[in-house]
Amino acid sequence: MAGKSNAVRKERDKKPQSAPAGIPAALSAPKLDRLIHERLRLGILSALSVNQSLTFNELKKLLDTTDGNLSVHARKLEEAAYVACTKSFEGRVPKTEYRLTAAGRKALERYLDHMEALIQAMRDR
Repeated sequence: MAGKSNAVRKERDKKPQSAPAGIPAALSAPKLDRLIHERLRLGILSALSVNQSLTFNELKKLLDTTDGNLSVHARKLEEAAYVACTKSFEGRVPKTEYRLTAAGRKALERYLDHMEALIQAMRDR
């Protein structure tokens, strides 16, 4: 029986949900990109959108975070092809540099458009 309810739930989740009457269209739009919506990942993408590239240490200082935290979130963005990572050495010191990809820029713009639509819908109420 549990298998059937899971199948029904999966099928229901596939169908687009329409907004109840009286809810603005912007609020019933597709869900926010959860990958970007996380605070530190949004910070990484935002910083890279206004800089050609930033090193790991520059991002760490700018976002006031730890090595491990930045590394985990940067890797998620890299796996999604939102950022590109280049590793090199300056003398004997490793240097990791990040830049925003075209896909990352497009995803960030889509995210910001969605947020602006939500804000506008709330102000228009």
